[in-house]
Amino acid sequence: TLKEWSDRKTREEQFQTIKQRLNGELSKLPEGIAFDFSPPAIPGVGTAGGFTFVLEDRAGKDVPFLAANLNTFIEAARKRPEIAGLSTTFLPSVPQQFVDVDEDKVLKQGVPISDVYRTIQAFMGGLFVNYFNQFGRQWQVYVEAEGEYRTRAENVGQFYVRNKNGEMVPLSAITAFQSRPGPEFTMRYNMYRSAQLNGAAAPGYSSAQAMKALEEVFDQTMPREMGYDYLAMSFQEKKAQEGIPPSVIFGFSLLFVFLILAALYESWSLPFCVLLSTPVAVFGAFGILWLRRALLGAFLPPYEVQIEGDEYSQIGLVMLIGLAAKNAILIVEFANDEFAKGKDLVDAALEGARLRLRPILMTSFAFILGSVPLWTASGAGSVARQIMGTTVIGGMLAASVIGIFFIPATYYMVQKVSGATRTSVPVTSQTPAQVQGD
Repeated sequence: TLKEWSDRKTREEQFQTIKQRLNGELSKLPEGIAFDFSPPAIPGVGTAGGFTFVLEDRAGKDVPFLAANLNTFIEAARKRPEIAGLSTTFLPSVPQQFVDVDEDKVLKQGVPISDVYRTIQAFMGGLFVNYFNQFGRQWQVYVEAEGEYRTRAENVGQFYVRNKNGEMVPLSAITAFQSRPGPEFTMRYNMYRSAQLNGAAAPGYSSAQAMKALEEVFDQTMPREMGYDYLAMSFQEKKAQEGIPPSVIFGFSLLFVFLILAALYESWSLPFCVLLSTPVAVFGAFGILWLRRALLGAFLPPYEVQIEGDEYSQIGLVMLIGLAAKNAILIVEFANDEFAKGKDLVDAALEGARLRLRPILMTSFAFILGSVPLWTASGAGSVARQIMGTTVIGGMLAASVIGIFFIPATYYMVQKVSGATRTSVPVTSQTPAQVQGD
């Protein structure tokens, strides 16, 4: 396990740097293929972070067919810029020992065939015996030979099986071993022989973009006999994408907000003043995210730059839209009151902005200063807090500095286009002399 965050303050001791250095060292091992991966975003859902892609042989062909298509797919997928760290757990050429039991010799020796297989399993592999209870828990009992007696195929000659006459027959007399390459294990998913691939989205790309790139590579390189699916978090993400599209949800949200504002202002045009002001905060949020990522990318390696638009930035956008809309609602409300009192559109818009300038700046900068700890966060989960802090600070700066000028202008244009009329007649004061004269 990694040391405490307080003990790891330098760049060389951060997770991504350790991960890259570890990958370099593991690639030097001649004994096998080794790689590291991040833990899943939700503990218990999958075994690794990033995406989990499954390549399926839906024609039911042999292992070499799956292995050949897997190599073709990986070679093409690694050329895509959206994908990083693509690896597979499918190893089709692991050295193996194939046990050939000569059934004719078994019958001649008078040995039960079941005893032969059970003896080979027990000594060369492992055989379950029973359970026992201790320390309040249930334990399994397996029997197997010591490691030094089962590391080589020749060791099978040391084991014997009893025939019907009570004689001990060596297993080497009725078996033969052959060296064959083959997969260490065969994965089946949806009842098809499959190969699992793990990877992650490259810096600057989302998991959805990486998954789409994998699907495009599959369509370009794989024959009709092959198929694909997803596992773990990728499966859940894919199922979520098959639901109601975000654009539909966003459209209905805008519709309900529009109707609520129309009821508040008793006008079909004034809600557009509020709706048109929120993109200022959104553009400010994405702009500051891009700027911070560009500045970090100029001084840090790509794998250390993790500031990007993800779920945490979307959470920040939800807060921003509410805060920006609140400012617009108040400015429009005050401007509309001034217009109803008799001022023209320009003066009413300026007066509404003037009346709300100090409260807006006070609340906005208080919120920005309160979000600074998110911007400078460190320790566990710091990237999520940094992304959220960057989003809300950039958006609120834009909503405060630009919005205070943009909202009155929007109010003026919307009212001008809609041909607004006053809902109340301005009241003028009369002097006693004027009253007597009448």
